[in-house]
Amino acid sequence: MMLEHGGNLLKFAQQYQRPVAEWLDLSTGVSPFTYPCPPVPFDAWNRLPELNDGLEQAAAEYYGCGSLLAVAGSQAAIMALPDAIAAQRGRLGVIALPRVGYKEHQHAWQNYSGADGVKWQIEYYDDIPSTSLLARSDVVVCINPNNPTGVRLPLEQLRQWQQQLQQRQGMLIVDEAFIDCTPEQSLLTQPLDDNVIVLRSIGKFFGLAGARVGFLFGQQGLLDSIAQKLGPWTIPGPSRWITREGLLDSTWQQQMRQCLAEQSSRLRTLLTHCFAGKISGTELFQTVALPDAPMIHHQLCQHAILTRLCDEQDALRFGLPSNELEWKKLELALSKITQ
Repeated sequence: MMLEHGGNLLKFAQQYQRPVAEWLDLSTGVSPFTYPCPPVPFDAWNRLPELNDGLEQAAAEYYGCGSLLAVAGSQAAIMALPDAIAAQRGRLGVIALPRVGYKEHQHAWQNYSGADGVKWQIEYYDDIPSTSLLARSDVVVCINPNNPTGVRLPLEQLRQWQQQLQQRQGMLIVDEAFIDCTPEQSLLTQPLDDNVIVLRSIGKFFGLAGARVGFLFGQQGLLDSIAQKLGPWTIPGPSRWITREGLLDSTWQQQMRQCLAEQSSRLRTLLTHCFAGKISGTELFQTVALPDAPMIHHQLCQHAILTRLCDEQDALRFGLPSNELEWKKLELALSKITQ
C-alpha cells in the first residue's frame, strides 16, 4: 500500500475538476524556492554515474561528516534500515517509533520480517520516548524536527538517549530531513557514535525533491552493507551534478535560510489570525490542529488550494507560497472559509 505524503496534485485536480494550472500546492513541505540549477552538462546524461564526481566530498563539507552514503532520497535509506540493522545485530527486537510523524518509518519496520518470519516489535511514543520505553528498546527512531508537528529535540537529550541505548547495544536513528534551516541543531555537528544513524535529504531545503537525493550517516560497516544491497548507480548523473552544485553554494544557502525564516513567520501569523487551534511547524511548513481538518481541507480544495491532511485527520499542514500572487490566493481563500 502506498502512503500519502502530500503532492498527488493531478489526482486532486481531476477530483475537483480544476485545471492543474489553477492550483496552489502547499501540501508537500518542499521549499518553493528551488535551488537555481545551472544547465546540466551533457556528460551527466550520457555517462553512467561515477562516484568520484565530487558529490560525496561536497556532502561531507556541507554536513560536516565524511562517513556517509548517498542514496536515492532518504526514503531509500528508510526502507533499507530494518534489514541492515537486523543483519548487523543478528536478531530483531523492540523498535520505538513516534506515534505522529513521517509514516514511511512505521511502514518500513512494520513490513520487514526475518527469514524465520519474526518481525520487529513496534512500540509508539508521543513527542519523546518514556524512560521505561528507552530501557527496553533496541532501536529508537526520532524525527527532528518532527514532520508534521514541528517538535524539536535538544541535542543533549538525543545524546543522552544514544548513551542509554549504547549500554544495551541499541541504535538511535534520527531523521533530519527538515533541519537544514537550523544546522546547528543537527547531530552531525559532533562526531557520530557507532550506534547513531542520521538521515538527511536535499529535497526539502534545496527544493529539489525531484532529484531524489539523500544521505545516510553512520558506522562505515553498516553503510557498506546497505550500499552493497542497493547496488550501483542508485542516483542518476544529473541529480548527482545538481546536488553537488547546491551543497557547495554557501552564499545561496545563507540567503535561503533567512528567506525561509521570514516566509514561515508570515505564514504562521496568517494562520494564527484565521484559526484558533494550536499551530506548530518549521521554517518550511506550519501545521494547524483542527477538529474539522477534513472539512477545511475539502473547502480549500474547492478554492484550488492543496494542503496536507495529516494522517490522524486532526490537523492540516501548510507549505509556503512562493510569491505575492500565491499569498493573495491563500489569504482570500482563508478569509472566505473562516469568516
